[in-house]
Amino acid sequence: MALYWCTECIPLAVTALLPVILFPMLQIMESDEVCIQYLKDSNMLFIGGLVVAIAVEQWNLHKRIALLVLLVVGVKPSFLMVGFMSTTAFLSMWISNSAATAMMLPIAKAVLDQLSDTEARTEEKEWEMMAASDGEGNPVFQMEDEKTDMGNCCAKRAEAEQQRVKREQKYSRLSKGMSLGICYSASIGGTATLTGTTPNMILKGQIDELFPHNGGIINFASWFGFSFPNMVLTLVLSWLWLQILFVGFNLKESFGCCTKSQGQKEDYQVIKNEYKKLGRMSFAEGCVLLIFTLLVLLWFTRDPGFIPGWATVLFNQQKKYVTDGTVAILMSSLFFCIPSSLPSFSCGSSDGKGQNRASAKAPPPLLSWSIVHQKLPWNTLLLLGGGFALAHGSDESGLSAWLGNTLIPLQNIPPFAISILLCLLVALFTECSSNTATTTLFLPILASMAVAIKIHPMYVMIPCTFASNLAFMLPVATPPNAIAFSFGNLKVIDMVKAGSMLNIIGIITINLAINTWGVAMFNLDTFPDWANVTVKP
Repeated sequence: MALYWCTECIPLAVTALLPVILFPMLQIMESDEVCIQYLKDSNMLFIGGLVVAIAVEQWNLHKRIALLVLLVVGVKPSFLMVGFMSTTAFLSMWISNSAATAMMLPIAKAVLDQLSDTEARTEEKEWEMMAASDGEGNPVFQMEDEKTDMGNCCAKRAEAEQQRVKREQKYSRLSKGMSLGICYSASIGGTATLTGTTPNMILKGQIDELFPHNGGIINFASWFGFSFPNMVLTLVLSWLWLQILFVGFNLKESFGCCTKSQGQKEDYQVIKNEYKKLGRMSFAEGCVLLIFTLLVLLWFTRDPGFIPGWATVLFNQQKKYVTDGTVAILMSSLFFCIPSSLPSFSCGSSDGKGQNRASAKAPPPLLSWSIVHQKLPWNTLLLLGGGFALAHGSDESGLSAWLGNTLIPLQNIPPFAISILLCLLVALFTECSSNTATTTLFLPILASMAVAIKIHPMYVMIPCTFASNLAFMLPVATPPNAIAFSFGNLKVIDMVKAGSMLNIIGIITINLAINTWGVAMFNLDTFPDWANVTVKP
């Protein structure tokens, strides 16, 4: 399965179904036990989160949020990149990384084109002020001294041409930096929430599968509390690196306050006009925003950790009946029940006597199943299930115990060094393989290693999950990279140059996070009792 996932000789989802065939035939697990792994609680959370994301995209709420944030941030060139990156990161926390990238790139292009055109018009006005027209309509420079030779005129023309080339090069670099910033921030932003990217869901599912008595240590609230600060830190450092690489970093220009130029005012008007085209917020957008907000609030308050959550008080006194998946399915079901507009009343004939009566037309719901069926990535759902089945099969067959025993010599290496080395390995591996397949393959092995050398399993599993999202160096590494590469005037060398440093930044930040507030949040400095699992021979 590892070989098939890496080479993609057959579709990833088909490879994920191989345990259904091979485990019963090899007498590793019964068919019923294998098949039940494909629709666990983590899969329900994944489905519910995706349905909410589909509803947000269906009613263009994400575009309204993006344009509103850009109106607040402004279009000062030094802040353009941080504005687009922060907006993309926020959106990718809730919708797919690919959708956030595909939506933000055209907006960025429109703003940059407007900025370039405005600067070109300014240069043209300066040219007109310096030149006059002769009888044939050709520009001739007004010279203070009529005896000045034409050499000065040619020098002025050459200077204007150099200024034009310099302007085009500047905006070409800015366009590259903006495109890379958007696709990178989509991958970075997805790490902040449990449903933001598939590897996060795989981590939760694998921990619940391999360590069933962990007490729900990973939920939406705990993951957000740990991951959001790390995401912000990584995003800031990434912006700083891209700013230096493609724009240049001037502290006074970047953070100083000054009056907006005419060009910046025109760029701001472009975004404002795009926002006006959306019109007033519709009834459907308001409903989607309300359901989305309620979902996030219910996720955060279900089991916050420092106080009893509503699920603990109402349902989970004895057993863990209600989970984040329960909440996700509950709220996503509302999209199929709530109408997309208020009912409209019209008059129609009710009988043969020509008498009319008022009749109500039932509006369509916020979402239809045909839309969800078309946009939901069913292949990823199967891939999640295949990873859970593979982890369960490794446990049942004794492969996990064997792997753990072979990795016991690693206990002589400091845990922080193990974490850094594993992050480097996963970050390199994910450049050539999907991050979903990477986490599916590595996490069970890392769990076995952690149990064998008696370190907290999450101390290595969380950093490697983050590292699987650090696919910044190649266009084929992740869909946002491919979208940005095909959209802009990027070259592979541009992505390699920028992405290699971002990989290092990402590995440093996640290991900083796991060794500081991660230790405090999850007690990573002690080996937990729930990790003392007995592996079946």
